[in-house]
Amino acid sequence: MAYEKFTAKGGKPAQDYPHYLTLGVCPWLETWYKEPNHIIIPWEALPAEVVSFTYGDLFPTMRYEDDKSYRKQVYTKDEIGELIQTYGLPQEWNRTGEHGPERYIEIQVWDNEVIRAYR
Repeated sequence: MAYEKFTAKGGKPAQDYPHYLTLGVCPWLETWYKEPNHIIIPWEALPAEVVSFTYGDLFPTMRYEDDKSYRKQVYTKDEIGELIQTYGLPQEWNRTGEHGPERYIEIQVWDNEVIRAYR
């Protein structure tokens, strides 16, 4: 579903399945690991044609039923900034998860080469 939504907006994935990252640090996810590690990719180094975003984890975002406008949506690099301006970062306003399933903004990177450059 994300692939189709992204390509409909002009995305040009280099592969069928993405790497999943978060936009910014998510302390909640870090608690899942003894020694969490990060790949930090500068915003300018994320090629717009191979990165998409969901407001929250892709799977709950596509399945959760409520009236929030960002449900069931995939955003481009150009679009995600406006959404952040409107709603803020979930890892800041929903640290405990009590306000819904969105705990971070997920980045789908549809090209291994983008990830490989920062490993």
